[in-house]
Amino acid sequence: MTDAAATRNPRATRGPVQRSERALAPDLARGAMLLLIALANSAGVFFVSAPGIEPEPHGLERGYNLFMFTFVHARALPMFAFMFGYGLVLLALRQEAAGATPGAVRTVLLRRNAWLAAFGLVHGILLLSGDILGAYGIVGIVFTLLLLRRGDRFHRLVLWIWGATTAYMVGLAAVAVWGIANGTGERATIPTREFDVGWASMEAPTYAASVVARLGEWPAHTLYASGVIFVVWLGAWAARRRILEEPARHRRLLWCTATGGLGIAVAGGLPMGLFSAGVLEVDVSTAGWIKLLYEVSGSFGGVGYVALFGLLALALSRMRSAPASNPVIGALVALGQRSLSGYLFQSFAWLALVSPWALNLGARADSPTFTAAWCAVGVWLATVAGAALMQRYALQGPAEVLLRRLTYGRRRATTAPAARRQPSGR
Repeated sequence: MTDAAATRNPRATRGPVQRSERALAPDLARGAMLLLIALANSAGVFFVSAPGIEPEPHGLERGYNLFMFTFVHARALPMFAFMFGYGLVLLALRQEAAGATPGAVRTVLLRRNAWLAAFGLVHGILLLSGDILGAYGIVGIVFTLLLLRRGDRFHRLVLWIWGATTAYMVGLAAVAVWGIANGTGERATIPTREFDVGWASMEAPTYAASVVARLGEWPAHTLYASGVIFVVWLGAWAARRRILEEPARHRRLLWCTATGGLGIAVAGGLPMGLFSAGVLEVDVSTAGWIKLLYEVSGSFGGVGYVALFGLLALALSRMRSAPASNPVIGALVALGQRSLSGYLFQSFAWLALVSPWALNLGARADSPTFTAAWCAVGVWLATVAGAALMQRYALQGPAEVLLRRLTYGRRRATTAPAARRQPSGR
């Protein structure tokens, strides 16, 4: 980023992104991937653990456990972390294009991320301590202060970090495979509380007791989730190259990232999935290694999902009719534009559906696994329908409206520079 624009109007800052400025890929990805967030969190609240799994699976439950560890657990949240970093840079670029000084840009970003952290605090204590907003807000502040104004050469360091992570994961895979083939220690049981952070409050007998429990759970979960900073940084690197705005120019990179990232995620999650399905038996030591392998490979899956949606957006953009004219695509995009509200609505739903003092479906279900899955799909479909209805009446998500008001104040959004179309920096 340069300071040339700042000389035109050093006090200028602009408001939030306009609908005409939004790119298809980020919003489509957010809307669709909220389903995976719902699946992961519903499993967590139903089994009061993270990752939530049936410890004694039977029949189709085995396949579902395998699916969750291969495609969902530890794979959906990194995708949102990538998009968060992408949005940070796009927000800064929009402000700079409006003529804001580096100091003014930094102020806007710090204000937005501080309020996002505050949203996370309220969300984590009142609704769901397995919150990610607080961690994103903290990471956003750190990124703004330490990394935002760095040059391209510095930002290329993140590629070396990811290269080192790949080598580390190859080493993990080798150790895990050796343990599977040669392990002779005590047989491990399927874990149900690997982290034991952020979920025990769902067993509280009253809402007041659950709030007290979340006061202790939220800080620990936020500290753990703050490890996504390197995924956020990679998203920022991608934004500086406009990869999702110009997918045709980056088609080969997107293909390599989608196939490589998702391939690594599947391969890395497969041993843990087979173990959780009761198909693979390992000793206690090896169980720890395959758990670590599944966690590390999840970040590659998140990035792979982003690339996959970039390719999908490219394919849709080549259709004769506008992609948003398709009711399904349009509804998913509408939810993506209101992803913060959709995410918070899910937490309201889990509180009502699972808490012992509410509907308590977890205790009543014959199969918690599939009850959790159906609830996740139902809650996500409700947010899709709600977002489509709001789009029809030109209504923004309430959480987005509040965050933007706190970030930008009451002034109206200015018209963005027309030179280049920018995706959502929110």
